[in-house]
Amino acid sequence: MKLAHQFSMGSSSQTALHSCNGDCTLVVMAKAPQPGRVKTRLTQSRPVEAVTELYRSLLDDTMALTRSLRAVDVAIMCPASDAEELTRLTQGAVTVVAQKGEGLAAGLISVFAHFAASGRQRVVAFNSDSPHLPASVLESAFETLIGHDLVVGPTHDGGYYLVGAKAAHRALFDGDGMGTKSALEALLARALELQLSVGYTDPFYDIDVEDDLARLAAELQLAPAKAPRTAAWLKQWAGAESRPGTGKL
Repeated sequence: MKLAHQFSMGSSSQTALHSCNGDCTLVVMAKAPQPGRVKTRLTQSRPVEAVTELYRSLLDDTMALTRSLRAVDVAIMCPASDAEELTRLTQGAVTVVAQKGEGLAAGLISVFAHFAASGRQRVVAFNSDSPHLPASVLESAFETLIGHDLVVGPTHDGGYYLVGAKAAHRALFDGDGMGTKSALEALLARALELQLSVGYTDPFYDIDVEDDLARLAAELQLAPAKAPRTAAWLKQWAGAESRPGTGKL
């Protein structure tokens, strides 16, 4: 399935966060949608080109979700090699910042070093593959930071889909475990060591493996408006699978 090479950055219904007075920033952790670099676990069962288009759809729908939060500044943090392409794909509508260092831990350290160093910002780092998350959950993350040092959104597989703070705490993301089933446990252990108070948003799921994708397909079949481009990808892929002799989009 071929999709446009620029993300749609048009208007979307917006929700105001009354507690944010220019001090809330939502940072999407993203990569450029390039074959073989995104959602690699899904390529074990699907063509790499199709998985790349899936990620492009997820990211586009994620950016639409972030635009629904009217009082929140939105940015993208990405590997340095992806910054130019993501700036082009988002048509300059959001700030794209190149992380310092490689890997997810380096990206998260860069988020809070860049946006929260002043100590005046409530900053939430959000993954790029949960566009079906209710906007109210993102709102609650910023609300939680009013009374806590840290906010975490747990995933059902032992990780987390968002993490937010009001200051940079480099040690939170040092060490092993990023992107694994022990990621949440490791983060909370470090928060305890740093004596940080922790609040939580609702548990949710992101898209890493086939079971996640099947769950998302069932959800979007009932409510495609939650993530319309992703819903369209899933519908077309399901149609291709049902036709004999078709192996990829």
